[in-house]
Amino acid sequence: MSIYLLKNDYLTIHMDELGAELTSILDNHTETEYLWNADPAYWKCHSPILFPFVGKLKNKTYEYQGQVYSMSPHGFARDMNFTLLSQTENEIWFSLEATDETKQVYPFHFQLEVGYRLQGRTITVLWKVINKDQSTMYFSIGAHPAFYCPLDPTAEQEDYYISFHTNNPIHHLHIDENGLVKNKPMEQQNVLTTDHGIIPIDPRMFDYDALIVEENQCHQISLLDPFKKPYITVKFDAPLFGIWSPAKKKAPFLCIEPWYGRCDANDFDGTLVERKWGNSLDAGKTFEASYTIEIA
Repeated sequence: MSIYLLKNDYLTIHMDELGAELTSILDNHTETEYLWNADPAYWKCHSPILFPFVGKLKNKTYEYQGQVYSMSPHGFARDMNFTLLSQTENEIWFSLEATDETKQVYPFHFQLEVGYRLQGRTITVLWKVINKDQSTMYFSIGAHPAFYCPLDPTAEQEDYYISFHTNNPIHHLHIDENGLVKNKPMEQQNVLTTDHGIIPIDPRMFDYDALIVEENQCHQISLLDPFKKPYITVKFDAPLFGIWSPAKKKAPFLCIEPWYGRCDANDFDGTLVERKWGNSLDAGKTFEASYTIEIA
């Protein structure tokens, strides 16, 4: 297992070849760590990349061209070793290609490239999904970074806030006991009413697992300290996202997760091609997306 780093005057970030996962965001001056340390007592990950699925599949399977395949939650990329493609002073790229093993559960010839760029106090996470097959490829991809909350270990999480950077109420879906979305039209969804885009963190907020927010309701989320000062901001173009902390554990972190795809709904009865929020990519084409993490 190899660990790589990028460093500038402000931040040092570390990445692991396993899953091409970001594992540390350290302020060089204050020695403050912003990314969760992967303590398995709460959650054993830092910031896994979710590919070729986000979340769980109904019955842990999917159907494609008449064949049924099994797939673990969030796909397999997070559990595989990536290859280093390139590294410069402020940017690094990793690559994962389809293998005989992956084709047993995901029958596409893909290449997934993951990049990290460090500029000032901003980290840009970049994805490229390349379809090296002869036919259309179907996939989802998502982020799952976990940030310390509270940032001050002597504080309480319920003293902190989330800002959605919108004055509109946030409509969200819950996940059922099988990890599937409780499918509802937007007018019937649960609603977070904000105060100028800000809500306090309720320790019961995640008792029903992640909050799933669809339909491009916002594209910027900040975590705020007890004085309502933002200390971390995630910006993205993804059409949906999740907010998560382990249910009923009072875990000292919160995940902000831009997604291109999500878990199945509990009433879903279709094929891979019909999955809501899934992505299709023509043969020989490349899908590109990114998001940023800004440290205050």
